Amino acid sequence: MKILTAFIAATAFTFTAGYVQARDLGPDEALKLRDAGTIQSFEKLNAVALAKHPKSTITDTELEQEYGKYVYQIELRDAQGVEWDVEVDAVSGQILKDHQDA
Repeated sequence: MKILTAFIAATAFTFTAGYVQARDLGPDEALKLRDAGTIQSFEKLNAVALAKHPKSTITDTELEQEYGKYVYQIELRDAQGVEWDVEVDAVSGQILKDHQDA
């Protein structure tokens, strides 16, 4: 019986762990990370996305911690009205994802 209980607990933990992998960071926490030099400035991260989609407008941004990485998500609208989602590694400034919003 103890083995069955341990197996069920381990399965439940593994199943729910996937839901905890991404976490939104609030403005205060994001500013602390920026001020500490842990992540790049938001201006630099925005510039990375805008360089990928010139003449676009940023419509929304969000900082998340995903699988131990800080990911800056930027939503853009280009001159033709097409919406783009760009994810940037907030530490390195490298583009992780760049796709048209569906």
